[in-house]
Amino acid sequence: MASEDIKETLLNKKEQHYYENCPGCKVELHKASQTGLPIKELFTMWFIVLGTALPISSLFPFLYFMIRDFHIAKREEDIGSYAGYVGSAFMLGRALTSVFWGTVADKYGRKPVIILGNFVVVVFNTLFGLSINFWMAVITRFLLGSLNGVLGPIQAYAGEIFREEYQALGMSTITTAWGIGLIIGPALGGFLAQPAEKYPTVFSKDSIFGRFPYFLPCLCISLFSLVVSIGSFWLPETLHNHDSEMPPQDSYNALEAESDTKEGSESTSKENLFKNWPLMSSIIIYCIIALHAMAYSEIFSLWAVSPRKFGGLSYSTADVGEVLSISGFGLLVFQLTLYPWIAKYIGPILIARVAGVLSILLLTSYPYIAMLSGISLSVVMNFASMMKNALCISIITGMSILQNKAVDQRQRGAANGIAMTGMSFFKALGPAGGGALFSWAQKRLGASILPGDQVVFFVLNVIMAIGVLLTFKPFLVEKQNT
Repeated sequence: MASEDIKETLLNKKEQHYYENCPGCKVELHKASQTGLPIKELFTMWFIVLGTALPISSLFPFLYFMIRDFHIAKREEDIGSYAGYVGSAFMLGRALTSVFWGTVADKYGRKPVIILGNFVVVVFNTLFGLSINFWMAVITRFLLGSLNGVLGPIQAYAGEIFREEYQALGMSTITTAWGIGLIIGPALGGFLAQPAEKYPTVFSKDSIFGRFPYFLPCLCISLFSLVVSIGSFWLPETLHNHDSEMPPQDSYNALEAESDTKEGSESTSKENLFKNWPLMSSIIIYCIIALHAMAYSEIFSLWAVSPRKFGGLSYSTADVGEVLSISGFGLLVFQLTLYPWIAKYIGPILIARVAGVLSILLLTSYPYIAMLSGISLSVVMNFASMMKNALCISIITGMSILQNKAVDQRQRGAANGIAMTGMSFFKALGPAGGGALFSWAQKRLGASILPGDQVVFFVLNVIMAIGVLLTFKPFLVEKQNT
């Protein structure tokens, strides 16, 4: 279809208008002319989200040893608590600034926030790898979280860059890349931490990687984010901007596809997001599952590397990295092949319910998996970890889809900012609470009810059960397209 014909089609569809100098209109024009899968856009989203997600949990496999090397914990059982503080610092920083970055993205565009956020990873993730004490680690992680506002705007961006029939796939790509980042990040941390000890023929103890044993994984992730940051300069902006050509409410009324043509979008654009229950109900569930996911990430790594005498697996950081690498590959296959197909037929809400119930059953088996050894332990643990991450990401993907459906474009950045604030706050509680819970559990190995690690996985299951219950009406409401 010729460019002029496409413009005419846009003009006729719900009385939309096309403005030559509007970046959002150019994206709409491109979408209208697009045929087949948006491969380029999918890969773009993938790398941007991956660059943001990698540093979030890359520290978990080596955090136990980093805290030990700082000599701040008086007892071995207290290491988990200090590890939780470092793990929570990132999410606390993001919780305080996510709405701000969402508002900036709504006002100035998604692209500037995306570029800045990736450059922040380059700077502060590198500094974290060079931490010389506990407080430097906490501060650099806090600044990394507070200045990186990519996730909210990129979710809004995904809802705008893809045609309607590909939005589920686009959102699945976002959450898949996010989930893969949360798995590959720890895998890199596990394989590359303490390189002078693991690979003495390559890295000398007198080199910077010997003096800073946790710098190498951080450096590799920062270099990847640098490449992503530079590539982001070529992103197309999706935000509509017609202020110089006609009043904002008129242009917005014409261009917003979700608004009814008989009702002005001025009232829609002024809608109080906190009174939008389809949005807020999905955000609340999103936050609960985020708390569960982050606490699980912290607890799994601590549990895997802790000694057998405390109910752990006595894994090395490389062993944890291997498990998480296999989990990441399985998650990638699941999200890109099975999830979009399943979501198409049964919807995101039912997927979330089924995934939640299966996750509870799976975590209940973890204390018994620790009784295995050798090849049987390796096979079962890899399968269980792969299943657990796929189930959790399925719930988060579904809630992300519901959130973007609940608002129009002019509020999408702010809506995702609210979601990121809530999620970040709960994720900040995850590592701190998970670390404290894990330390407490190691001190009650002889308890008659839920001894040791059993109480840890029981608490995780309670959190998941609450999330599953909230997916039912009247709590969760899905916005219907008019």
